[in-house]
Amino acid sequence: MAGPTWKDLWPSLSAMSGKLPDFPDGPIWEILTNLKSQLDELLNELGEKGREGVSIDSSKGPVYISDSATIGPQVHIIGPSYIGPNVEVRHGAYIREYSWICDSSLVGHASEIKHSVLLPTSKAPHFNYVGDSILGPGVNLGAGVKLSNLRNDGLEVHTIIQGERVPTGLRKFGAIIGENSQLGCNVVTNPGVILGTRCNVMPNTTITGVHGPDSMIG
Repeated sequence: MAGPTWKDLWPSLSAMSGKLPDFPDGPIWEILTNLKSQLDELLNELGEKGREGVSIDSSKGPVYISDSATIGPQVHIIGPSYIGPNVEVRHGAYIREYSWICDSSLVGHASEIKHSVLLPTSKAPHFNYVGDSILGPGVNLGAGVKLSNLRNDGLEVHTIIQGERVPTGLRKFGAIIGENSQLGCNVVTNPGVILGTRCNVMPNTTITGVHGPDSMIG
């Protein structure tokens, strides 16, 4: 049981320009197994481009910041990472290794991003944790949303599709969120969550498994 494909989750993505990952035709979570190699290839092509006054740690790999990106004070970025055109990174954000922040997306105050993709126009604006996850175009995370990426016992993450547990082969897998989905304040996603397009998750909800398009959760 493979679950939704990238074309199901992000139908507008094929019409978007800019530096975007290549997504697999198989299970969507397979992107997390080759994100590192894709980002390394992109950064080898672009080279390193920092920004005066921005705290950057390039000891593990380069950081590329587009000229049109806005970087607030006290932001810390660890490479390898890519910050695309018209991105806004607000005060106190923490961007860790293998973060791919696409055009016109937003990383907000005290938000932490790690080994994840923010597709164009997605937003993690306030006190969010995004680990080993993909946010689709138009996704908005309410204040305090946490995308949990690691089981308490550290074992392989399974997702749940039509009531059946499906192994992903991943030890770390947060959430993959369809375009224009909205998550209310203080939502927590358990490892291995996949949300379809236009899902609406009520505040203070904890969710598990795969949910289809237009789901109301909570």
